[in-house]
Amino acid sequence: MEKTSELLDLLNLEELDLNLWRGQNYMAPWGRVFGGQVLAQSLHAAYNTVPDDRIAHSMHGYFILAGDINHPIIYDVESLRDGGSFTTRRVTARQKGRPIFNMAASFSKERDGLDHQIDMPEVPGPEGLKTDIELYEPLKEANPAAYAAIANARPIEFRPVEQFDILNPQETEPFRNVWLKAKSVLPYNRRTHQEVFAYASDYDLLATALLPHQNEAIRGKYFLASLDHAMWYHRDFRADDWLLYSLDSPSASHSRGFTRGNVFNREGKLVASVTQEGLMAPYRK
Repeated sequence: MEKTSELLDLLNLEELDLNLWRGQNYMAPWGRVFGGQVLAQSLHAAYNTVPDDRIAHSMHGYFILAGDINHPIIYDVESLRDGGSFTTRRVTARQKGRPIFNMAASFSKERDGLDHQIDMPEVPGPEGLKTDIELYEPLKEANPAAYAAIANARPIEFRPVEQFDILNPQETEPFRNVWLKAKSVLPYNRRTHQEVFAYASDYDLLATALLPHQNEAIRGKYFLASLDHAMWYHRDFRADDWLLYSLDSPSASHSRGFTRGNVFNREGKLVASVTQEGLMAPYRK
């Protein structure tokens, strides 16, 4: 999947019944349903049941089972609350009758109030930076299978600030910054841009938790999977303009890595925050 239009098609769920939707899968080269897809489709399913004057401000999800890439996903939306200012939904994603993911999301009316934020890190802009796909190029000859798994075409472009040598990875502190944006102009409504970023937000989080462990992790000895994922939308933004994903991993222990991301637009406004815990377990012999 390379075109942004294909991503929008992926998010356009089929209505089966009241509060029941069906979504298709991105055929990821690693053979499992991509977590960002489930996040974005779940948010889209919830939005289908929410009044037009409400916008998502937070979502909290748990990945329960690995998704089967060859089977569609059914999204069951439960209306928990429709209040004067806030609307709450719970979404359960199922395959073959079993839950593979669940999420609670909250939506609110826009209201004025107190306002502050942290500063955006002082990093180079995206212009002139190589994309992650360009940085993976040396793998094409050195390890074609690994290159095919990670250098697949995507509707989102990523430009890491901290450029890396894929053939000679260095262990570093668990901090990184990545510019990202959709490759094509998106139709403007806030819901679409939130859903597209939800899709993109699952990239680079666990990779940040691996930075202090590159010598072990790069050898393919570890199985990686998202366990939970939470997002907060603070301010309006466009997912088809550059966003800085500023990431860190405060802790890794007991085969789990914890990561955080602050998301800034080009003007330095903090538009979203993300946290995730992921599995980083050695393969069983």
